[in-house]
Amino acid sequence: MESVVASYFPIAIFMGVAFALALVMVVLPMLVVPGKPDNEKLSSYECGFEPFGDARGKFDVRFYLVAILFIIFDLEVAFLFPWAVVLKDIGLFGFWSMMVFLGILTIGFIYEWMKGALEWE
Repeated sequence: MESVVASYFPIAIFMGVAFALALVMVVLPMLVVPGKPDNEKLSSYECGFEPFGDARGKFDVRFYLVAILFIIFDLEVAFLFPWAVVLKDIGLFGFWSMMVFLGILTIGFIYEWMKGALEWE
């Protein structure tokens, strides 16, 4: 039992140091920087002009749709890099499994294109 505890001891030290460092990084700026903001810091925008609309206005759902589609396809393409690195080692099975994956990804892209999710009138 002591060997199990001894093997997890470096992880516990790492977690403790990470927690302490995060705590210092959150608390230290509160202690060092004075809390006296001026009028410009308290304004809605620091770019020089007043806001011209309500910040809680409704957004078109297409913004969210495009963002989600970008995240999905961007993350899926990220799987290509480790696959390309180990392609020589995984052989023909790995190649064809990735071709199936890319086929499914392409079918999803074509589906979104046909549904008009990528159109921006």
